[in-house]
Amino acid sequence: MALGTGYERQGCYLARALEVVGERWTLLILRDAFYGVTHFGDFLAHLDVSRAVLADRLDTLVGASVLTRSPQGRSVEYTLTDAGRELWPVIHRLSRWGEEHLDGNHPPRVFSHVACDTDVDADGACPTCRVTPPVEDLVVRLAPGRNAAERHDPVAVALKQPHRMLTPLP
Repeated sequence: MALGTGYERQGCYLARALEVVGERWTLLILRDAFYGVTHFGDFLAHLDVSRAVLADRLDTLVGASVLTRSPQGRSVEYTLTDAGRELWPVIHRLSRWGEEHLDGNHPPRVFSHVACDTDVDADGACPTCRVTPPVEDLVVRLAPGRNAAERHDPVAVALKQPHRMLTPLP
C-alpha cells in the first residue's frame, strides 16, 4: 500500500497538528526559535538542513501562524507567535523524554526559572515557586559539569553561555 501524503482522512486534532509540526526538521526549527534564532542563515548553519527543506518548513510554520516572517532591513526575521509559544511544553517534554530514554553523546540543556534560578522539572514546573513559568521566564544553559558539543556555528557558540529563552541570539 502506498504511503499517504497527509493526515486529512484521520479526522482528529493530533493528525491536524502533525500536518504543521510533524515533518522532519520542524520541531528542531521550533526549538531553535525558542532559543532565540530568528534568521534563515542561522537556522541553516545550526541545523545542517538543506536550504529548500528549511524554506519549506518555515513557509509551513508561517502559513499555520506558528511563526511570523517580518522584513528587517535587507533580511527577514522569524519569530514565534502566541500559538507557536504554546508549543514550548511539547518541545520541552519531548526533549526530556529523549534525554531519559535514548542513548546519546549530547550534553543536556537545563532550563531555569529566572525569578528564583531553580531548574524546572520535566513538565516545565518550578519546584521552588510551584508554578509553570512561561518560556520567556526561562534561561537555557548546559547541565552542570557538561561541555558543549564541538560546533562552531554562531548559534552553537552563543548557546555555550546561559541565554534567556526567546531573546534573539547575537
